Amino acid sequence: MRLPIISGVLLLVLTASASGADDSSSLPSGDVVAARMMERDAQRQTLVVGYQGMRRYILDNERTHKHAEILVRVNCGTDGVKHFELVSQSGWKGGYRHVVSKMIESEAEASHSDVRSKIRLSPENYEFHMLRSALLDDRMDYLLEVTPKRREERLFEGRVWIDAQDYAVARIEGEPARNPSFWIRSVHFTHTYQKSGPVWFPVTTESVNEVRIFGATTLTIDYFDYKPHLPPSPDTARADAEGGQKQ
Repeated sequence: MRLPIISGVLLLVLTASASGADDSSSLPSGDVVAARMMERDAQRQTLVVGYQGMRRYILDNERTHKHAEILVRVNCGTDGVKHFELVSQSGWKGGYRHVVSKMIESEAEASHSDVRSKIRLSPENYEFHMLRSALLDDRMDYLLEVTPKRREERLFEGRVWIDAQDYAVARIEGEPARNPSFWIRSVHFTHTYQKSGPVWFPVTTESVNEVRIFGATTLTIDYFDYKPHLPPSPDTARADAEGGQKQ
């Protein structure tokens, strides 16, 4: 399972292997890696029926001395649609109202199937170019340059690290294909993912937003307590069906 990547405007140490840095001719093409990624992603999605987890959003703006920490619970159903619940907030009250709430509203909207297909990391939406192999967290990855096929704010341009064994997204660095607002000069983000059992969950998001008048605002999202919803076993499904028939 690979989680959706872009959330509103968002949405480390990397060492190139000697062979990958010097010669990319022996590596698969970007299109081949993307096709394998899609195939393995479809296989992973059959293993889970949604997930739940917690997020901590941390906002800082040095110029205005604003700081906020917001805790949010997320639940993703079998249909892939995300539901968010505010758990707590501290510091700058406007951090949730003006920033985080808009982000999660955009992410919830993007999780619906009709939008999700238009923004997912796929050959329908992006072009993939192989750069080299790379070592990330002691796992070999393919480093790809991705270019959006449309200039839309929910798409991005940048680089993607694809795990060479699981063909799952391990890291993304980039910028929105189109700035979401006149008031935002630029946005640069980094998403990291980590394997947990058969699936990959997000670990952190780090974003620097250059906003006119207010200057740079940094946003960090920590993801924790993510757990997949597993499909019922055949015996459980059979028992549920039999119980429903007896009612």
